[in-house]
Amino acid sequence: MKHVVITGANRGIGLTFVEHYLADGWRVSACCRDPINAPELTQMMSRFNRLQVIELDVTSADSIATLNQTFGTDPIDLLIHNAGYYGPKGVQFGDTDVKQWRTVLEVNTIAPLILTEALYANLKRSPCAVLAFISSKVGSMSDNRSGGGYYYRSSKAALNSIVKSLSIDLRQDGIRCVALHPGWVKTDMGGPNALIDADTSVRGMMAVIKQLTFEQSGHFYDYQGGSIDW
Repeated sequence: MKHVVITGANRGIGLTFVEHYLADGWRVSACCRDPINAPELTQMMSRFNRLQVIELDVTSADSIATLNQTFGTDPIDLLIHNAGYYGPKGVQFGDTDVKQWRTVLEVNTIAPLILTEALYANLKRSPCAVLAFISSKVGSMSDNRSGGGYYYRSSKAALNSIVKSLSIDLRQDGIRCVALHPGWVKTDMGGPNALIDADTSVRGMMAVIKQLTFEQSGHFYDYQGGSIDW
């Protein structure tokens, strides 16, 4: 039975990933900061013994260490770095809040790499592991035509750079890596005016992950499989 670990799994895109991978017969480890206040996950646990819900703060070294101990020597076939933080919206040039920017970078950029390092041994135990990083098209420099969004844009551009480096460094271990743009999704972050629902986004990203080749490792794709320029 294949094993997927999903961060930020209590709502939106993360929760939808949980639902779909359970439906596909995977063993799912759903990680979130506050499992007690994740009623959807609690309800699913009563229906699926293949689901475990794990408390995880991706910015906490102690929390990551506990997660590592929880998995022990279990192989991980797919690690989906979905947890993310946009930060304050509408920030204009001249209004930079360094503390807020650091928080965005810590969650979106630093945490995925640290968590990957912590679970590296588990990933190597899979014969065909994949690292999927939920990025955003706003991290594409060539696509930036509107400016602004300094915190979130920079965090996702830096994340894309990490994905590229990991695809080179982990290739010898048979681990594929991909940065994924989920589209503009109707979630708490995307808002009600977004163009697609989480189900459409997740189904598309799952298809990209399933078909990912080593030639595609380290690249940036949208939920429809289209390549995105850096």
